[in-house]
Parts: sequence; C-alpha cells; structure tokens
Amino acid sequence: MNPILMTVIFFLTLGAFAWSANRRTRLLLVTEKDTDFRFDFEPIVKRIENVLVYALGQKKMVGGKYNVAGFAHIAIFAAFQVLLLNTVLLWGRAYDRDFDFFGLLSEGHLFGQAYSLVKELIAALCVLGCGVFVYYRVVRREKRMTLSGEGLVILGIIATMMIADFVYVGAHHLLAARAIGTAPDYHLYSPIGSGLALLFVGLSDDTVLWLEAGGFWWHASWVLLFLNLLPYSKHFHIITSLPNVFFEPLAPKGKLPNVEDIEGKLEREEPIGIAKIEHLNWKQALDLYTCTECGRCSDNCPAFTTGKKLSPKHLTLALRDHLYDLEDHFIGNGGIESPKAHDAKEGEQHVHGDPPEGAYFRKAAPVDLIPDIVAPEVIWACTTCRACEEQCPVNISYVDKIVSMRRAEVVVKNQFPKDLTKAFRAMETNGNPWNLPASDRGGWRDGLAAEGFEVKLLSDHLDADVVYWVGCAAEYDDRAKKVARSVAKLLSHAGVDFAVMGNEATCTGDPARRAGNEYLFEMLAKQNVETLNGMGVAKKTVITACPHCFNTLKNEYPSFGGKYDVVHHSDFLNGLLARGVLKPEKRVDAKVAYHDSCYLGRYNEVYESPRAVLQAIPGVSLVEVEYWNKKKGLCCGAGGAQMWKEEEHGKERVNKKRTLQLLETGATKVASGCPFCMTMITDAIQGEEKQEEVENLDIAEMLDRSIDYTNKVVRDAAE
Repeated sequence: MNPILMTVIFFLTLGAFAWSANRRTRLLLVTEKDTDFRFDFEPIVKRIENVLVYALGQKKMVGGKYNVAGFAHIAIFAAFQVLLLNTVLLWGRAYDRDFDFFGLLSEGHLFGQAYSLVKELIAALCVLGCGVFVYYRVVRREKRMTLSGEGLVILGIIATMMIADFVYVGAHHLLAARAIGTAPDYHLYSPIGSGLALLFVGLSDDTVLWLEAGGFWWHASWVLLFLNLLPYSKHFHIITSLPNVFFEPLAPKGKLPNVEDIEGKLEREEPIGIAKIEHLNWKQALDLYTCTECGRCSDNCPAFTTGKKLSPKHLTLALRDHLYDLEDHFIGNGGIESPKAHDAKEGEQHVHGDPPEGAYFRKAAPVDLIPDIVAPEVIWACTTCRACEEQCPVNISYVDKIVSMRRAEVVVKNQFPKDLTKAFRAMETNGNPWNLPASDRGGWRDGLAAEGFEVKLLSDHLDADVVYWVGCAAEYDDRAKKVARSVAKLLSHAGVDFAVMGNEATCTGDPARRAGNEYLFEMLAKQNVETLNGMGVAKKTVITACPHCFNTLKNEYPSFGGKYDVVHHSDFLNGLLARGVLKPEKRVDAKVAYHDSCYLGRYNEVYESPRAVLQAIPGVSLVEVEYWNKKKGLCCGAGGAQMWKEEEHGKERVNKKRTLQLLETGATKVASGCPFCMTMITDAIQGEEKQEEVENLDIAEMLDRSIDYTNKVVRDAAE
C-alpha cells in the first residue's frame, strides 16, 4: 500500500475534522453556564454505569414496536466498535503490508482467528442492519424517521465499508496463497473473506491486486472521510452520544432546574428561562447535537399523536438548526461561509421530515425562540409526561427545555394562554387552582367520625407518625374527595397514627411550575416548607394520593429546605397489605385496567405497587393495555398544567385517545392512582357514553370496597 497517500489522507481528514470539531465546541460554549457541576467524584460511578447501559449497551434500542429497528441499530453500532481495531490494522498496513499487531491478529494466533470470526459476523449483521433501514426509508417510508437523502448516503457508506473489508480480506488471502504457490483454503474463522478468496480464484493477479487495493482504500479512507461528515449530519451522535449520556443530570427525574435568585434577576433584567438560543446551557445544546432523528420521541408523544403542533423531535431540530444558523454570528465564519446560515430565509418553514405545519421556522438572525423559531402552541401543548425522554435512546431531555421556554414567556414577557390566568390568580390568592376559599379545606372529612373513622388535624396532633397530605384535588373536587375518604378509612382501620394538614396546607405549586410560573411556585413552595418544618414533618412519613403532590414534595422541595420521607398511597397501602394489617375479604368481581400516571410511573418508577394492591383484592382480574402500559403508558392529558387550559382547537383530545386504549382491553373498571387522571378518564368515559358499563376508581376506592370494616380483628391486632 502507499504510505505517502495514507499520510496525506491522515493530514487532510484529521485536520479538517479538528477544524470542524473546534467550531462545534466553540458554538456549544456560547450557551449559558450550567449550574449542575457534573465532575463531582461521588456520582462518577453512576455516570459510567449510564454510559455502559444506555450508550454502549444500547438499552433503549430494543422494545415493543422498535425491536427490528433496535436490533438493526445494535448491529451497526457493534460493527463500528468491533471494526475499530481492524481499521487501525489497515492503517498500519499502509506502511507495512504484513502488519498484524506483532502477531496478535495473525491467522496463526488464536486471538486473531477469534477476532476475525467476530469481525466478519458483526460486519455481515451490519450490512443486514443497513438493509433494514434502507427498507424503512425507501419501501416502508417510516413516518417517525427523517427520510432524507443524507440518510441513504450514510447507510450506503457504512454498508460498502463493510463489504469493502470483505473484498480486501478475500483478495489478500488469495494473493498470500499464490505467493507460496498454493490454492486458498476456506477457514471457519473467516467465513466470508476466505469464501470470497475461493470465488476470486479464476481472476488474474492484476485484477485481484485491484480488488485488494480497492477494498483497502475504500474502507481505510472512508472511515476518515466519514468522520468529517459527522459534525454536519445527524450522525454527529456517533461522537456526542457518549458524553451526552455521561453528563446527563443525575437529579431525580421529577425535579426541574431551579432559577437562582429569581427576584434579583427580575430586578437586573437578566434572562429567566430560555428566551434565546444562547440561554440554553451547554448540556442542553449538546442534546441538540446528539439527536438521532429517529422520531421515537414524537411517536410516543401524546400531543403529537393527537395532532398538536408539538413534535419533540422537530422542536429539537428547530433549535439545533437555529444554533447552527447563528454560528457565524457567535464565533465568526473562520474564513468559510456557513451554508446553513446562507440558506435559512426569513420565515422559512422547517424542512426536516414532516413537522406540523406552521410550528417551526428558520431565521438566520438572533431572535426570540418564541414565536420566531417555535410557534407558541408548541410549548403549550406539552403535558410534561416524559414519554419523549423515556423513549430517547441517547437520553436527550425535553421537558426542562419546554418548561424553561414557558418560564421566559410567563415570568418575563407575561405571555401565556389566557386559560391559565384564573389558575395562576387562584393559586396566588386562595392557595388552590380551583379558586375556592382555604376555609373549604377539610370538607371531605364530613361524616367520617360518625362512621367510626377519626381524622385528626396535625396542629392538634403533632405527635402523629404519618402526615396524610390530601392535596388540593381531594380538598376541593367532589370526585377526588371520595378518594380521600377511602384513604382515611383504610389508614384508620389499619391502626395508622396519622393526621392531616387542613388549612395549614396550600397548593404545592406543581401546576404553576409546570406552566412556567416559577415565581409563583417558589412562593408556594417556601410557604409550605416553612409550615411543614415548623410542625416537625421532617421526622414523619408523608403520604399522598396525588402523584403531582408526591413528586413535588419528594423531589423538588429539598431545594427549598424541605426534606421529607414522602410515599405515594399505593406504596403505603401495599405495605399495609404485606404486613397483614389490611386484609381484603369482600369480592370485587371486575376486569380492571390500571392506568399509569406519568408523575407516578415515568417520573418516580412506581409501577408494581398499584398493581399489587389491585391483585390483592378478591375477584379482580387485572388486564394491561397492549404496548401503552407502564413506562410506555400514554398520558391522560392533564399534566404540565393542561388540566387548567383547553387543548388546541379542532384536534383529538389526549384523554379520549388514552381512554379508548383502556376501553379496548374490555375492562369493566379502570383504576388509577391520580386525581387528575381520574378526572380526565372519567370525562372521556362519559364522552364515549360508557359510564353505565365502565367505572373509574382510584386503587384506594377499590381496596376500600374489599375491606370488612366490621371485622375488628385486624385493627385490634395492629393496636
């Protein structure tokens, strides 16, 4: 081979890549400083584990309806890893035709034979994997994917690199055999390469030399040329996915980033949230570099699948392209004009794939993201359910960006859907989004004492072991009040020493924070933390039947000085069942479909306890929604403050889509563990006129129906 040509290729390709990588890095660093210090020693083990599991282990690639595509991607990914050593071997042979890593990769070495076998099998699977994606792009035309010519070119490069290596090995085997005057043998450790050597036997030496050289240079040089394509294509994720996974936030999934010194920032007119592209932090910008454009996020997004303008994939691409369009603005053109900035016309529709019409735009100028790059309807359609993040194979975050854009709109610009005005005002003045007087809290307890179930106020019983945080829904919503009564009856019957907050509590602020009103959230959070700490709740167990309250108390209040042992009522009730202090005895004959709340499931990974409670009830037959269950469960449509605003006009309602999935199971009862989910699903059941056939109950209500409260044995044993 030609060492001079190899040296020239090295110099040109690696130099060009260094130039591109430098510009991409500099562009990344024009964003805001990230307050999450990611190099602490303590979480380093967790970060390495994440890389091994998600980036290298490809954990999210396979599952459900993505199995074929997942295995195809794993094959291509594995080929890149395994053939890296082979590529270095070829580069070495440009300088020494017989280079074999000092005998380690020679045909006579056991390791060399084992590596050769693995390499060829993986490379063959890689070619098949490329074929799968060509099929998805050309024949099936998978809607979730970006069907660009670029993708086909990249697949062609990858597949032909693998084939070129087979050709090189076959020709190399044949020439080596002819050099010693023998015929080539077929070797099991090189099933494809040695097979091609046998196929090439009738060819002339010159032809075989051309095949060897062609296979060598196509593979050896295209690796380096391909490297230079990466910073300008979606395949940049080959480089950025590992650091993106390594540096992902390790805070609880349910914790949104805080705004430090929000009052001071307002006074100083400093940015709050994300109003412009440079307000992203560097990790959020790295997310944009890392998008694979696979479309799994949008394919599972409740807003996108019901026709809204939000597409998580296209939101990421719109932000990425806008950042690229402003490369010259931020770091200069480096002597070369940016074609992307040149092509981005004023008001041009976003062109990747098939984004919702009128949702994303291109402007090669420093502008506000909302509405110049992203239509307002995009960020206000998000239910913050995290389905997009759960599905993303490279752990890109979306909710934090969307909520941060909402913060900029609400706190700084005072721009938000008018439907939210009433909810904001209600939380600020009355401490609940229903805008009912604080004095109305506690109405759900009426009549319980007469039934033998005493519910004490924490202010009167500071020694209580457990605090039942009832939440605004159960305090004010008539349907949710029934859930609170069931919870209280079960706790009382099990002998739990508990008390409730009553008028001492106010809204946790979850709807305000998810809607972007960070100022209001902090006000409510600080008020609650001061009250809870003053009543000694930090030393008690807090239980709640609302996943939104649960998530906020558990994951977000610690930032404001409120660290509590918070348990969802499904976990707590399951514990009481396991201890035997609650014994379901009455039959509740029903086929039950359980609906996973996003803030209980995807945010806090509570999946099994609610199901265990239901399965403990005699007569219950539990059924699951096909595909759309547990981590893949579809949102009810109420999260992200959607409970307090109308969905985009003329589009399918999320709660209807979810309820139809639940009804398809043939269930006679739908169980949930969230008051907002109950409201949305109940409304949709009524909309389908199925209320006479299907009942929607909380798991506590289901368990309540199965308890014989006249049986004092369990209660006496507990006491």
